[in-house]
Amino acid sequence: MKRLLLPLFGFLVALTSVISADANPAGNAAIEEVIASQIAAWNAGDLEGFMRGYLKSDDIRFLSGASITRGWTTVLERYQKGYPDKDAMGKLTLGDFEFSELGPDVILVVGRWMVVNTKGEFKGVTSLIFRRTKDGWRIVHDHTS
Repeated sequence: MKRLLLPLFGFLVALTSVISADANPAGNAAIEEVIASQIAAWNAGDLEGFMRGYLKSDDIRFLSGASITRGWTTVLERYQKGYPDKDAMGKLTLGDFEFSELGPDVILVVGRWMVVNTKGEFKGVTSLIFRRTKDGWRIVHDHTS
């Protein structure tokens, strides 16, 4: 029985370190800077600036509602259709972040978002998977509801 418990204990300790919010403080801080830049770009009406937070790749995914959008250009086009101008974009806030290191170069960020525009106040939750790339931390998977 002890033989079985020791590996299980080791696995649980390892799992706890992977999901710890403090597992990668430098990565978390860098990601918060990316998100802050995205918020500033959004609030300035700059969708392409906002998209700099995403990996410019055909492999990224954006999930919202019942749709899955793949590819940087397609995600940008989706945003442009839904938010055609600065008034439609309104003011974005993001916060209440929880960070979970999934690997040495991959961090999951869970948080809350809110957009206030001329049509009202819209809010929800998001989970973002960031990957460390040669250009810094970038979103490779975005699930927003």
